[in-house]
Amino acid sequence: MTYRTEGTVALITGGAGGIGAAVARRLAGDGARLVLADVDDAAGTALAAELGALYTHCDVSRPEDNAAAVAAAIERYGRLDLAFLNAGVASGCGLGADFDLARYRRAMGINLDGVVFGVNAAIPALVASGGGTIVATASMAGIVGIPHDPIYAANKHAVVGLVRSLADNLKPLGIRVQALCPSFADTAIIGDSRSMLEEMGFPILDVSEVVDTFVRLLDGEGTGECWFVIPGRESEPFGFRRAPGPRLARKD
Repeated sequence: MTYRTEGTVALITGGAGGIGAAVARRLAGDGARLVLADVDDAAGTALAAELGALYTHCDVSRPEDNAAAVAAAIERYGRLDLAFLNAGVASGCGLGADFDLARYRRAMGINLDGVVFGVNAAIPALVASGGGTIVATASMAGIVGIPHDPIYAANKHAVVGLVRSLADNLKPLGIRVQALCPSFADTAIIGDSRSMLEEMGFPILDVSEVVDTFVRLLDGEGTGECWFVIPGRESEPFGFRRAPGPRLARKD
């Protein structure tokens, strides 16, 4: 199937820059009507003006801000078809001597709570529109361990688990839920890790590769999938192994 983007109403959190802004430009070019939600008001307002979109200030760690962003889409466009829950930050701390409670709570609030609150706010609007799609930006850090930022890996693993667990619940409502799991992409979030990655010879994804996978994800029919985006590999849903079930005692 091919996703019908023209006329679609899409909400993008973290929409002022990075992957969110790149997806916004692709969707706008394909005829979507957009609500960009972010805390970077200057960049968000400028991008909204460029794309003919609506910008709304949104701290995704606050449930009321997520609800307000969805309400803004309904007020402006009368419906919501796609929620791209993309806002994210690195934690900036680890566990042990460099643990920082404020940084920990900020990272968990944006990366995990922001997805939970975003899904919760979007569901009624998507149902009212006859169904729709939710895409959450997780990360390869949601599939494998990331020793240099275990807190980031923890909240991204949680997003992956949430998406996989919601799929069967939301399918009867006509809502697909998917996770986008890029490797290190060329955005501000990699911050100080850029030099480390370059020294290791680890390739950094061009954001356009993430956008291409986002579009492929929309064009599919699956739900509860976690699409990896890795340099040099064709993107597809990650194949999770089945967990072992209980071993029951034989009854003779």
